[in-house]
Amino acid sequence: MNQTLFVYGGQVNQGFVKYTAKLTGKKKPRICFLPTATGDALWYINYWYELCHDLEVEPHVLKVWINSSTQNWEFEDLLLEMDAIIVGGGNTLNMMTLLKAHEIDKVLKKAYDRGIVLAGGSAGSLCWFNGGFTDSRPKKLTFVEGFNFLPFSHCPHYHSEASRRPLFHSNIQKEILTDGYACDDLSGIVFENGKVANVMSLDEENHSYFVYKKDGEVVEERLESEIFSR
Repeated sequence: MNQTLFVYGGQVNQGFVKYTAKLTGKKKPRICFLPTATGDALWYINYWYELCHDLEVEPHVLKVWINSSTQNWEFEDLLLEMDAIIVGGGNTLNMMTLLKAHEIDKVLKKAYDRGIVLAGGSAGSLCWFNGGFTDSRPKKLTFVEGFNFLPFSHCPHYHSEASRRPLFHSNIQKEILTDGYACDDLSGIVFENGKVANVMSLDEENHSYFVYKKDGEVVEERLESEIFSR
């Protein structure tokens, strides 16, 4: 089974959902959305269903904020039946704490190993890497450790938020972060078995990058991407 991860720099939108569906190779894939990073906010769940309304997908939602007296199935029961799983944006630190507490991170790894496509943007992209910086805590961007499905650091919102790019470079320079990948809001990277397989963007202005330290200096390499029509 190929291990497929699709990460993008911004929030989930219809273009990214269409591309995720394409990656499954299924005519009408079952895709589950995790709105955990917003506390399972109703507006985010409604937004998800609106995105999927006119797409050839079967949309599902996994809520973590549940009461066991009203839910008699395990999280694993739903997730391992999917063709793809998309993790939404929001508070990265809170999301990862909850997913680990419920051992959903272990289920996601099982899904990954079974060839179920994993995807996500913002908090939903940072979580798959070994670490990066997040706005999950007060006052400033701070480090958060990821699930380490991919042994690189990561930076979403690379050019849309002024502090992101210099902070990413600075911490790679100091070796607080490993070499890693960065994505603008409307660009994403597909990893197959831990390696870059494809890079996509939804317009000509957004790109993805490999940022690494070489001979004591930080190098930013823009990755060639295909333009995917929304």
